[in-house]
Amino acid sequence: MTAPVSRRLPDFPWDQLTEYAARARAQRDGIIDLSVGTPVDPTPDVVRRALEAASDSPGYPQTAGLPATRQAAVDWLARRHGVTGLDTDGVLPVIGTKELVASLPVQLGVGPGDTVVIPELAYPTYAVGAALAGARSVATDSLTSLGPERPALLWLNSPSNPTGRVLPAAHLKKVVDWCRERGTLLVSDECYLECAWESRPEAQPVSVLHPDVCGGTHDGVLAVHSLSKRSNLAGYRCGFVAGDPSVIAELLAVRKNLGLIQPGPQQAAMAAALADDSHAEEQHARYAARRTTLKAALAGAGFRVDHSEASLYLWASRDEDCWKTVADLADRGILVAPGTFYGRTGAQHVRVAFTATDGRIAAAAARL
Repeated sequence: MTAPVSRRLPDFPWDQLTEYAARARAQRDGIIDLSVGTPVDPTPDVVRRALEAASDSPGYPQTAGLPATRQAAVDWLARRHGVTGLDTDGVLPVIGTKELVASLPVQLGVGPGDTVVIPELAYPTYAVGAALAGARSVATDSLTSLGPERPALLWLNSPSNPTGRVLPAAHLKKVVDWCRERGTLLVSDECYLECAWESRPEAQPVSVLHPDVCGGTHDGVLAVHSLSKRSNLAGYRCGFVAGDPSVIAELLAVRKNLGLIQPGPQQAAMAAALADDSHAEEQHARYAARRTTLKAALAGAGFRVDHSEASLYLWASRDEDCWKTVADLADRGILVAPGTFYGRTGAQHVRVAFTATDGRIAAAAARL
C-alpha cells in the first residue's frame, strides 16, 4: 500500500499558532486575532438578495457556470481592470480559489518529473498543490536562476500575500514572455487586485490579462480571482479562473468528471457581486481606514513596514526572529502570523491582517 497522501503534504501552518493563540486569549479583554485575513463585515445586501432569489435550486448546477455569471466576470474584468479580448468561454467559476490553487496541478496533469515555480515568499497552498501532484516546487523570484529549465507551471501573486508587494506591468510582461518561450503555463493569483492603498502609479496592481501585459492574447495565461476579499464572500466560496480558453476547456472537462461545481445559488450571488461596484468601494474605504490606524501603531511600536502597498496585510519587522515577535505580541493579546509560514526569507517579518472590526483594530493600536 502506498503512503497516505497527507504524508506528502506539509503540516497546516496555523496549527503552530495554537500555543500563542492561548496566550493571547488569556490577556485582559481577550484576543485580537490578526493572523488570518478573514472578512468580518456584513455580506452586501445586493448579494444576499440574489442568493435568496436563487435559493430554490433543486437541479444540478452547470459546471461551466451560468452564462450570466461568466458574463459578469468578463464585464467586471473589462470595467475595473481594462481586460480586453476575453469571452465567456475563457471563464470558469470555482468553489473558492483555495480549492483551485491546491488542485490545479493535478487537474492539469502536472505530476512526478514536473516543476512548479512559486514565489520566494508565498501563500503555502501553491507548494501544497505541487506536492499533491507529486511535482517538484521551486521557490524563486529570479527566472535566471532556473537556467534552461522548462517548468510545467509558474505561479505569480500580485498583490502579494504576505508582503502586499505589487509587480509592475513591465515585469509581468517579461514573465509572460518567458513562460511562452518555454511552454510554461503562467497562473496569476490576483485575489487582492482591488486591495490597493497608494496612489503611486507603480503601486497600482495590473492583471496579467491586461493587453499591456499579455499582448492582447491570453494564450498560456490564467488569472485567479476571489470575491472573499472584495465582497465579504469568504463563506460563500465564490471565485473564478479566467484566461486561455483551451486551458479553461481542459479544466472544465476534468471538473465535470470530478463533480467540482460551484452551487447554483452562489453563482447567482457572484454575478450580483461582480455587477455592483458600490459595495466594494465602501469595503475598500473601511479597510483603508483600518490600515492607516494599524500601520501608524506598528510604526510607533518600533516596527518597519515593508512593501504592503496592497493586499489586506502589513508586512512588519523589528529585525528579530519572527517567532519572538509573535510571542511578544501574543503577550499583548495580539495574534499575528510568522513570516516563516511563507518562506525562509520571511524569518524576520510577521504578517499582520487588518481585517478585524474597527473596534478591534483600535484596541490593537492601543495595545501596541
